[in-house]
Amino acid sequence: MKSKRNLTRFTYENTAFQGWRLCISRNGATFTKYFSDKQYGGGKKALEAAEAALGNIKETIAKSRKVEGKLSDTTLRKVEKILSNA
Repeated sequence: MKSKRNLTRFTYENTAFQGWRLCISRNGATFTKYFSDKQYGGGKKALEAAEAALGNIKETIAKSRKVEGKLSDTTLRKVEKILSNA
């Protein structure tokens, strides 16, 4: 499996973590979440969960209002909720 835009694959032999990292930056805000192979039952399932979360985040950000060129507090809370439920 190869890394994709906003999704990075971590498969280091000498660390305990193997999985995917979602990282997206928009309008002055950065959101990051790790999707472990162990937690999701394998690399493909972790990738599917990461892609679903990324799609929801992009959709939420696209529909959001900007306040002085940055994401509103409401949008930030919505994205954090998406990440915590993923």
